[in-house]
Amino acid sequence: MNSVFTASYRVRSYETDFSRRLKPVSLAHYFQDTASSHAALLGFSVADLLQKRLTWMLSRYQIRVYRYPFDGEEIHIRTWRSAVDGYHALRDFEVFDAHGRILAVASSSWLIVNLESRHPVRIKAALEDFPVLANRSFPDAFIAFPKRESYDSELPFLVRMGDLDQNRHVNHTVYLEWAIEAMPPDILQTCLPVEIHIAYRAEAVYGGKILSRSAAIDSPDADVFLHQIVSEGEGRELTRLMTVWRSRENSDISGAAA
Repeated sequence: MNSVFTASYRVRSYETDFSRRLKPVSLAHYFQDTASSHAALLGFSVADLLQKRLTWMLSRYQIRVYRYPFDGEEIHIRTWRSAVDGYHALRDFEVFDAHGRILAVASSSWLIVNLESRHPVRIKAALEDFPVLANRSFPDAFIAFPKRESYDSELPFLVRMGDLDQNRHVNHTVYLEWAIEAMPPDILQTCLPVEIHIAYRAEAVYGGKILSRSAAIDSPDADVFLHQIVSEGEGRELTRLMTVWRSRENSDISGAAA
C-alpha cells in the first residue's frame, strides 16, 4: 500500500498575492488536494465514505512556513497518514522546492463523522485497514489556545454557495481566509504568516452570517494574533486560530532563496 503520496504543482499567478508569493490559503488548497488524491488512491476518500453515510471532517491544523514560493515555481508536496488515536486520524505534509529544499511542514487531525447522528466514530471501526507511517513532519503537539474575552477588530462575512464543500458546509480553507482578511491592513502589507494553528469547533452553512475577530497578543520576537470565527447573533464559536507573522523581508526562515 502506498504509505507516502507525492504531488507536484506549479504556482499559478492567481494563487499568489501582490508580491507574487503563494497565498496561505492557496497552500491550504494544495494540502487539501494532495490529501484528497492520496485518500482516493487508498479508497478512503470523502466519496468513498459517503457511500457508508460517513464523511471526513477536519479537527485541527498546524502549518509552519519556512519560505513562500513565487509565481511560476514548481513545488512538491509529500503526505502520509501519521497516526491513529481513537477518533482522530493524523495526516502530515512536507513541501519542497524544485531543488529539494524544505518550504513548509504541516500536521492535521481528522474525524470520521456519521452523517445521520453528526457524531464522530472510531477510525478503526469505520476503516478496518488503515495503516500509518509513524513519522511526524511537525515536531510539536497541537497548541492550547489562550482564552480571550475581547478582540481588537471584527469583520462580517456572509457564507456563499462557493464556500461550501462536498459535505455542504463551509470548506476548512475558507475559515483561514476569513481570519486573514480581518487582520490589520498594515500587517497584511508588510508581513507574512509563518505559523498557522487552527481548531475547528462547529460548522458554518450556506446563508449563515459570521464574524471574524482578531487581536494581537504579546510576543517578544514576532507579531502574534489570536482569531475567532463566530456565528453572528447567537455568537457560537466556529473556529479558533492563532497566527504568527514576520516581515516580508525576513519571512524566509529557512535560508532558501527564490
